[in-house]
Amino acid sequence: MRSNSTSVIRSLGQRVFKARESMILVVFILFCVLLGIIAPKFLTVRNITNVVRQFSMITIVAVGMTFVIITGGIDLSVGGIVAFVGVSTAWLLVAEHFPIWLAILVGILLGVLVGFINGLLIVKIGLPPFIATLGMMQVSRGLVLALTKGYPIQPFPQNFLNIGQGALWFIPIPILIMLGVVVIAHIFLSKTTVGRYIYYVGSNPVAANLSGINVKRVLFTVYILAGLTSGVAAVILIARLSSAQSSMALGWELDAIAAVVIGGASLSGGEGSIFGTLIGAAMMGVIRNALILLHVSVYWQNVVIGLVIIAAVTIDRLRQQRQVG
Repeated sequence: MRSNSTSVIRSLGQRVFKARESMILVVFILFCVLLGIIAPKFLTVRNITNVVRQFSMITIVAVGMTFVIITGGIDLSVGGIVAFVGVSTAWLLVAEHFPIWLAILVGILLGVLVGFINGLLIVKIGLPPFIATLGMMQVSRGLVLALTKGYPIQPFPQNFLNIGQGALWFIPIPILIMLGVVVIAHIFLSKTTVGRYIYYVGSNPVAANLSGINVKRVLFTVYILAGLTSGVAAVILIARLSSAQSSMALGWELDAIAAVVIGGASLSGGEGSIFGTLIGAAMMGVIRNALILLHVSVYWQNVVIGLVIIAAVTIDRLRQQRQVG
């Protein structure tokens, strides 16, 4: 039975990528071409580099969210984790004068810890993912306020700032980190046994359990990975901003969910891919940049982004209903 489930998951993944991600990529390219015609500044190397640098951190967070959503779960705590890890790392660097590598390591491990607690609440206690992660979001935001007392933490060593502001040759380091995370996550999700189990749990957790898959261990894994990727994004964010603030990463959980859904994942689980998420995050980044280039008032930008999120979820819902019908 295990070999049959593996072949089903592989064929499902190949079919989903060929059909949905290809269509999303075409739409994305057409949108970029149209935007380049309307606003020629969009196609400049400098602007494109800035756009990719800006959505690189959301992409990293969305990679972790992809694992969670494929299992049929949700993680509303990722924005809070980014803020908590960012402030904790900054505090270790500035107040405790930790070596850069140690502060980064401890900060990312704190993100993993929050992800582990999410898994514990969902798997062991049985809380719905929405409630568990919503609660941890509030806890994380509360800890951030307690650590900062509303004040930014700065300054950082120059070597640390290079993580968010430096470049290797001509490619910004945040973009290189994003590409590394995307490639590793893609290999993990599409080429490993655990990755196939993630799809199988999302498609049918009861059948997955009957086939010998440790469903609880898989769920623990995805929430820990979400905490890990959020921690990595947090380090890049504070290095890019040159400070850590209590208001960091507000709304990032919604942007990450939108990127995953736009990229072809289903909120009911069992579908999605890392490259699809990358396209979805790129689409969100380009839309934000387009609103700026087109001089859309900042007061209306959130309205547009909210409508995009609603449209993405609505399309996913209608597609599910069509499949059932």
